[in-house]
Amino acid sequence: MRKVHGSIRIQAKRAMHRKRLPAAVVIFVLILTHACPIAADAFSPCLEAVDPSGAVLLTDGDDILIEQNAATQYVPASTLKLLTALAAMHHWGITYRFRTEFYMDADRNLKIKGYGDPFLVTEAWEEIAKALSTTVRGFNHLILDNSYFAPGIDISGRGDSTNPYDAPPGALCANFNTVHVDPDAEGRIADTEPQTPLSRAAGERCQSLGLKQGRYTFSHDEQVITRYAGEVALYFMKKEGVDMAGDISLGTVRPGDTLVYTHASVFTLKEMIRGMMEFSNNFIANQLFLNLGAHVFGPPATLEKGIRVIDRYLKDELGMPNVHIVEGSGLSRENRLSASEMDGILIQFEPCRHLLKTRDGVSFKTGRLEGIRTRVGYVETETANPCRFVVFLNKGRSDIDTLVRCIKKRCRRVREDRQTRAAPAAIPSASTGPPDR
Repeated sequence: MRKVHGSIRIQAKRAMHRKRLPAAVVIFVLILTHACPIAADAFSPCLEAVDPSGAVLLTDGDDILIEQNAATQYVPASTLKLLTALAAMHHWGITYRFRTEFYMDADRNLKIKGYGDPFLVTEAWEEIAKALSTTVRGFNHLILDNSYFAPGIDISGRGDSTNPYDAPPGALCANFNTVHVDPDAEGRIADTEPQTPLSRAAGERCQSLGLKQGRYTFSHDEQVITRYAGEVALYFMKKEGVDMAGDISLGTVRPGDTLVYTHASVFTLKEMIRGMMEFSNNFIANQLFLNLGAHVFGPPATLEKGIRVIDRYLKDELGMPNVHIVEGSGLSRENRLSASEMDGILIQFEPCRHLLKTRDGVSFKTGRLEGIRTRVGYVETETANPCRFVVFLNKGRSDIDTLVRCIKKRCRRVREDRQTRAAPAAIPSASTGPPDR
């Protein structure tokens, strides 16, 4: 049941003082108002600049302050990452850390088995090399095991461009499966991050594409990106005095291989989610999505298993059986959910809203695809609980920034009105009122 509209309560109190109604009557009127929900503002000035086809929902606790098309399902774009984050925290907890394992076989081959850690960045590979150097001083071949993910994973909405948001997933990765390049005056490619190596193969690929300075996805071939992770690992192992006599190849860990080191990510799941939200990183989101499938249903990770995990979470934990999800980042236009359903997600995510971007008193996540603009989040107020808002604009040219500013004003005005009404006048008892005549 939604909360009482305060204006009804105020009118009853004014009537009491104006006409000196019997106290019992006034109390009865006030009790009745608790059964009356706040009506959604269908004529809010906030909606004047919104395309009629768009969805807008502003809620304060159980009260709906603004509502338009809240039950219609839309493409959520990157705001879907809140759902992926919620499911991950539900299954793993915010302190969870991904692992990567290192084995030595009988032929002195060093094997690296990846488990889809999204944050195997330069600093992680440096830490791994230092730890390995205490027990491993040399090996024959470096064998990379990426079998925790099924081959040929095709994520709906992910293209084959060099843009980092199209980076492919993988069980064993380095630096989000991207490289940072800086071509010189003659177009030769060099990595602009001195702490990170750029393999010859990656450099040649970037040079052939004519890339300018920036970060890029340099390959969509899962074997190439796995090999690049091995090249990064080998670079740092050599710096620590660990030598390789042979070559890098792909293979698998087998029974009988000896576990020599397990790397636990330096980043907790909470920190990964913060990074995912800050940079709207599609690679991180889908790594979590795929890993969830393997965690619940067993390896190898597949999209189908990830979808089953999210569908089960939506149905069993959130009571939302009608949401349609095909991947975890929001890249796909096949994803569908309503503003009301997103509001339910926001309710669950509220204790972790500090993981979102915050600007001008609003914690939020944006989404953007061609022709689509979305934004969801929280309007912070002086009280502990914020207002929640959802904006899904799947066509038209509504100004989403102006709309969110209006939403923020509406929320805070309602809160101010409630504070004004927070100290109601005392209701006189029957014995202190005038005698009945």
